[in-house]
Amino acid sequence: MERVTDVPEAFAQSADPARANDYDSFAEAYSVENEDNLVNAYYARPAMVALAGDVAGRRILDAGCGSGPLSAALRDRGAVVTGIDASPAMLALARRRLGDDVALHLADLGERLPFGDGVFDDVVASLVLHYLEDWGPTLAEMRRVLRPGGRLIASVDHPFVAYTIEDPRPDYFATTSYSFDWTFDGRSFPMRFWRRSLQAMVDAFTTAGFRLSAISEPQPDSAARELFPDGFHDLSTKACFLFFVVEVPPSATGSDDRS
Repeated sequence: MERVTDVPEAFAQSADPARANDYDSFAEAYSVENEDNLVNAYYARPAMVALAGDVAGRRILDAGCGSGPLSAALRDRGAVVTGIDASPAMLALARRRLGDDVALHLADLGERLPFGDGVFDDVVASLVLHYLEDWGPTLAEMRRVLRPGGRLIASVDHPFVAYTIEDPRPDYFATTSYSFDWTFDGRSFPMRFWRRSLQAMVDAFTTAGFRLSAISEPQPDSAARELFPDGFHDLSTKACFLFFVVEVPPSATGSDDRS
């Protein structure tokens, strides 16, 4: 699920972490916020689309699709897209955006995905894995639903950023959580993410059976230079998100024919 641009200057501890990440409570405001802002519209989404490349005819699962902006971008480029999200309110917004062009399912990434083996060419997971303490079961499921030769394209909070929001600094090599509030229309909503080292991320992918293809620290879309001059400079000179492309190895016979 994609992330809004503005988070409070102070990453305050949430008063009630157990209720964190409840997107149903702010779905509409969140969707409006990330529709055309700098970080989502001119950085995160264009980077995911660029890494996906030519998707015409490819069967793509948008894992954590939210209100569907990335699904729409991939569909408009000819992909056959399926979206899943754990928030009914977000899926309702996605249906409003996408109509019947994209199959949408209510699904939790911590559980078994409601699809057969090898049915997708790609899985995209935009800013979603950092919600999970344990990537293992989720990556195993993503690998299961991908065909041999299929790709997982994922973005997460950059570990350099995630480990600079507390003082004193936590152990970089430990998987730890942090909580803060997002604010919409004067209301605060608690959020909780998990941070892990770059090595831990790579190990999680390879343990799940993926082969690392690319790690990317992209630049924002140049069109944002005039629209967001101050933010563009910061985003083009500082770490923000980290992007991965990992692949399911081709079958032993060398075939990557679709199921």
